[in-house]
Amino acid sequence: MSASINEEKSSMQQLLVSFMISTKLLSIMLCFYLFISNGDIYFAVITTLTQATTFFILDTFRSSSMLLQKFIGHTRCVNNIDYLTFDDSQFICSASSDQTIRVWDIENSKQMILFNEHSNSVNCVKFSRYHYYNNSQNVICSSSYDETIRFWDIKDSQQLQIFNVNTDGVCGIEFSPFNGGRYMCFGSINKTIHLWDIETSKSLHVFNGHTSTVWCVDFSPVQNNNNNNNKSNHIGIIGGNGYTICSGSLDTTIRIWDIETTKQSIEFKGHENWINSVKYGSNELENTILSGSNDKSVRLWDIRSNKQIQVFNGHLNQVHIVEYSPFIVNNKFDDKSNVICSGSLDNTIRFWDIRSNKDVLYTIKGNDEDWGIYCIKFLQLKKNRKYNNDITLCYGSLRGTINVWG
Repeated sequence: MSASINEEKSSMQQLLVSFMISTKLLSIMLCFYLFISNGDIYFAVITTLTQATTFFILDTFRSSSMLLQKFIGHTRCVNNIDYLTFDDSQFICSASSDQTIRVWDIENSKQMILFNEHSNSVNCVKFSRYHYYNNSQNVICSSSYDETIRFWDIKDSQQLQIFNVNTDGVCGIEFSPFNGGRYMCFGSINKTIHLWDIETSKSLHVFNGHTSTVWCVDFSPVQNNNNNNNKSNHIGIIGGNGYTICSGSLDTTIRIWDIETTKQSIEFKGHENWINSVKYGSNELENTILSGSNDKSVRLWDIRSNKQIQVFNGHLNQVHIVEYSPFIVNNKFDDKSNVICSGSLDNTIRFWDIRSNKDVLYTIKGNDEDWGIYCIKFLQLKKNRKYNNDITLCYGSLRGTINVWG
């Protein structure tokens, strides 16, 4: 009887994973469990509402995924990619060292729009949540070494707005998870992090402390529990109390900045070379930061203890991008994803279990003509017979190609 019950539990755990249904605001989770009363086995169902999260099984992706699409047009490195939808269509936008931003139709595998008004390398491109939620506009934002941040209207295929910033060049950009994405932070060549108000087109604060270029930044997804009662600082009025910004620099450090107090709160040291990518975790991993570096390593940091908790070695060249993936391992149900991934100039994307720094779980090898992986983005595309999986992985290469794997 015990073995039979265990088998039932195992099968129900697998069923539970498949019943996690994601929406834009909420997800409905159906929880199954068994209990025994007077020798009889009972089956119960509990429905709960939780924050939108969808997990996928890595083994399923690994066994059936393949290269599905290739977008060709950029003539130099693809530095960043993002994903957006409008008019019931799905698009990828890309930023490149060839000084252009391009918008691609995923369904038709075609370039739809080319923006070429930057005068230097375009380092980052992001879909603007602020313009979408406040003005019902589909707008992308780009940053460049030409010391500008530009907003582009997709529907009208034209430049909408430009911020001229005297920073010697703009690197990574991110939009705030609060106030509908109204605020933007970015790293710069002149060693600083900037916080801007998109609505007023004004700079709110400049964070100083790094001793070299700040290449990457990220906003914390949720507020922390450190309540600050000092309301005299003008930054407090933006509604950022409890939120933080993390930054990665060529000075080999990762720093965390409190938006309310505008002070540096944590500094992580451990990488031995430039830091190319930093990401906050979400949900149960919200107190962690993931980083990738030119020292070929991927590292996981704990914000509460201010310590490094894992280091993942295996890449043979610089790690340019890291991501928390939507995957779980071995069909084991958990309340969080336990798989991270990293892209490197060794031309591989590697998947790791955050609970262990042992051997890599899975490796995707880029094409020989890619020359290296520079950026990655997970996409949940519409159901289509060409896609083997519910989730696909898009990556940009050093050569300038964009590939979709799924």
